[in-house]
Amino acid sequence: MKFILGTKEEMTEYFAEDGKVFPATVISAGPITVTKVKTAESDGYDAVQVGFGKKNQGKTGKAEKGRAKDGVNFRYVREFRIKGSGEPALKAGDVITAGDIFKAGDKVRVSGTSKGKGFQGVVKRHGFHGGPRSHGQKHSEREPGSIGGGLRNKVPKGKRMAGRMGGDRITQKNLEVVLVEKDSNLLLVKGAVPGVRGSLIEIVDTGK
Repeated sequence: MKFILGTKEEMTEYFAEDGKVFPATVISAGPITVTKVKTAESDGYDAVQVGFGKKNQGKTGKAEKGRAKDGVNFRYVREFRIKGSGEPALKAGDVITAGDIFKAGDKVRVSGTSKGKGFQGVVKRHGFHGGPRSHGQKHSEREPGSIGGGLRNKVPKGKRMAGRMGGDRITQKNLEVVLVEKDSNLLLVKGAVPGVRGSLIEIVDTGK
């Protein structure tokens, strides 16, 4: 299983060898450091814990300092589940780079946190059409309308209404790696990935 952490940089255009052009996302991927290897015998499941980025020493708690290896305080620490057998042996302190594990043509699953939109109405949040623009309608073009009545005395659970929008964990599946820059640790992934510039991105190979 191949995985890495990175930050979203920007979107760009990529020209393939056959002349076709398509949108792509530039991701600054790795390097990541293995901080702990969990096993089914000691922890109940098999996983690899990795650290990415550097954190200000003054903003690091005692627990994080005790977990950090070689005096490095990681900004992000994440876990990736692995299979107990057939996986290459990893140990604490190992460094993984994007150029070592990924190549052009790999299919990956990319996860991140979507952009926060704040408090939004039903038209933007759920795609409601709003009320009619005729028959004396003046101030209710974007109102949600009736939320039900009759014998019901409360709002049904899951009713689509106005509220906070964005800031959710989003996963894009079966994206293709089109370019790997080993020297600069950059990955070029076909299509768009969730998040703002500089946000954390998790990249996992799907094995397809």
